[in-house]
Amino acid sequence: MFADFLRRLTDPAPAQLPDTDARLALTALLVRVARSDNDYSGAERSRIQGIISDRYGLDDGARDALLEDAETLEAEAPDTVRFTRSIKEAVAYDDRLAVVEALWKVVLADGERAKEEDALLRLVVNLLGITDMDSAQARKRVAG
Repeated sequence: MFADFLRRLTDPAPAQLPDTDARLALTALLVRVARSDNDYSGAERSRIQGIISDRYGLDDGARDALLEDAETLEAEAPDTVRFTRSIKEAVAYDDRLAVVEALWKVVLADGERAKEEDALLRLVVNLLGITDMDSAQARKRVAG
């Protein structure tokens, strides 16, 4: 299942992803950032659960299934650069901007900004085609 999904996502000219696939790809990106400091904490996982519940209006069962699939996809996904660039090509700007705000929520979930998380978030924001100003505003909304 994930091999075909990744093949479609990393196609040289990917089509816009259907909503369910975009949810999976963006949730996997949240997981990747949370895992970047090698401490995928309960607080970060809970924050991701809250984000996907709120953003997609999912019940607990659907939320947990999406997160489990995203965790598996993240582990199988190619390097961050290719994975994130693929998302940029297949997901609308507003959805990518919303995920940047969600990424800030995950990074700040455990009360610490690990240097690994900060570095990966800067890279991901750039690869998603989000401006530094939009990212900074997203971080301020989350922190405030």
